[in-house]
Amino acid sequence: MGHALIKGILAARIIGADHLYVSDISSSQCEKLNKLYGIAICEDNSQLAKSTDVIIIAVKPIYMQDVLLEIKPNLNEKIILSIVTGWLYDRVSSLLYGAGDYQLLCAIPNTPVFVQSGVTAIIEGHSLCESSYLYMEKLLNAVGYTVTIPERLVEGYIAVGGSGPAYMYMFIEALADAAVKEGFTRELAYKVASLMIRGAADMVLQSGEHPAVLKDAVCSPGGTTIEAVIELENSGMRSAVMKAVSANVKKARSMYMEVQPRTADEGNR
Repeated sequence: MGHALIKGILAARIIGADHLYVSDISSSQCEKLNKLYGIAICEDNSQLAKSTDVIIIAVKPIYMQDVLLEIKPNLNEKIILSIVTGWLYDRVSSLLYGAGDYQLLCAIPNTPVFVQSGVTAIIEGHSLCESSYLYMEKLLNAVGYTVTIPERLVEGYIAVGGSGPAYMYMFIEALADAAVKEGFTRELAYKVASLMIRGAADMVLQSGEHPAVLKDAVCSPGGTTIEAVIELENSGMRSAVMKAVSANVKKARSMYMEVQPRTADEGNR
């Protein structure tokens, strides 16, 4: 996700490569990003925190506590954007108690930010001043779109907005397999299926119509589409999708429960 944000931010030309710094436990990953984009490599997370005004934390949840404690001495007057699953405002700020006058925002982007078509959930409850908030919103909008959600909807957003691209890739693959069966080349099948989904999504967003109304408009009486729709209903497509989202939410909630950071005192022992 960090790589996706870097590519998207640079493509949007809001920040130049000479103003971006990266730190990663994997030196090969840092070298790869340096060769791809010309961004600077920091020796460690502490150096990155010293060198930048805005810090984006994009690490696996199990490493979050160690990273926060590492950068904590250098956070005064810095803006922090956390996109780490399982770590919301209260948990992050509890680890950063005594770190100075920093500003903190938590958000959840999805991988299409890589091609500037992502959707990022900005989570209500932050400590950014108005100008900092507008800047971060501009930054995130540069790689797609943003929505603002309360904390109580985080797990649901992860299941739909965050993980949703994976479901769509599976659907595209299934459509393409069916098209190949009918004689399409694999390349053409993927292109048609992908463009169709993009167009259908644009119809929902731009028309303002209920998806069911748009679906009905495609289903001519006695036509081919209604035959396919009936088969999808008989196969339990809606139920399967809703069960998948529920399973995702359950897992997301368990992850938020599992991430129990030590208190500031315990973290300094």
